[in-house]
Amino acid sequence: MTKIFPAEVSAALRRLAAWLTLAFALAVVLAAPAAAADAQPLVTPAWLNSHLHDPNLVVLDIRSAIDGSKPETFAQGHIPGAVHSDYDQGGWRVTVHNVPFMLPSLLEIQNLIGNLGIDENSHVVVVPAGVSYTDFGSAARVYWTLKVAGVPDVSILDGGIAAWKQAGLPFERGENKPTPKTLFVDGDEKSLAKLADVEKIVQAGGATLVDARPASFFTGAERAPKVAAYGHIPGAIDVDSAEFYDAKTNRLKPTAALAAVAARIPPGPVVSYCNTGHWSATDWFVLHELLGRHNVKLYDGSMVEWTGNASRPIVSSRTKWDDLMKKLGLGS
Repeated sequence: MTKIFPAEVSAALRRLAAWLTLAFALAVVLAAPAAAADAQPLVTPAWLNSHLHDPNLVVLDIRSAIDGSKPETFAQGHIPGAVHSDYDQGGWRVTVHNVPFMLPSLLEIQNLIGNLGIDENSHVVVVPAGVSYTDFGSAARVYWTLKVAGVPDVSILDGGIAAWKQAGLPFERGENKPTPKTLFVDGDEKSLAKLADVEKIVQAGGATLVDARPASFFTGAERAPKVAAYGHIPGAIDVDSAEFYDAKTNRLKPTAALAAVAARIPPGPVVSYCNTGHWSATDWFVLHELLGRHNVKLYDGSMVEWTGNASRPIVSSRTKWDDLMKKLGLGS
């Protein structure tokens, strides 16, 4: 009779446990629906149409009043199978410590996107209206928010709803109610810059601040209503998000043209900002996702938060003439 010693039993049990663990992990990987191998940060209407029936695909229509849409616009016609979340009113930007348009907490974001049927296995295609560079900023901001929440596979429909219509692709009417899901991933804040990060840059350098607003805001000729001071954060350079956008086609410019605009931004770490973290999302998307500059962050608080404390420094070229014109109702 063969004798079995306790040490041999223990080793055999360890081998069995290791095998079972490996088998379980393999089964999980095989069961999880994989993202389409040819998915990119920007996808064409033709690509999306060919992948509409992918089991893990979520088409996220974000049309809102920002692009001229009304509450009933989605139900009147949308990409088949799409779900809708109003970018302006759906909770993508919230008030934090009296600062509007901020990134929600990680729990709030994950609840928001989970209720839209999105989890870590989803491939989300964000769909804007496709009508302006400001409208594209909505898509870029949602894209960035999904990434911060830990969703790995996200794309934007190049040209949005307008491009889908131009391609002659089908629409459906009515509402689609998503099945809620739960995200089992941690957030990823490596692309998020906070107030303390920007204060450190102003004081000691270490990154290039990129202001994504039009030049009139940058110089101080005008300001957004919720921004308390004219001008820009010290040390920033102005790269208007509209420079990345082709207004004739309502799409981002070709990669070579994007690179030409971005060439004036020095190598190294970058933090993009604007008034509310909206236009700057386009700068972040172009630099980080399309041009491969991976040390780029977005400051969601932007000028609204920065100017909330009068002790923080501002650089402005605003003149007394500008102030006089404003009093006369002829300027901002």
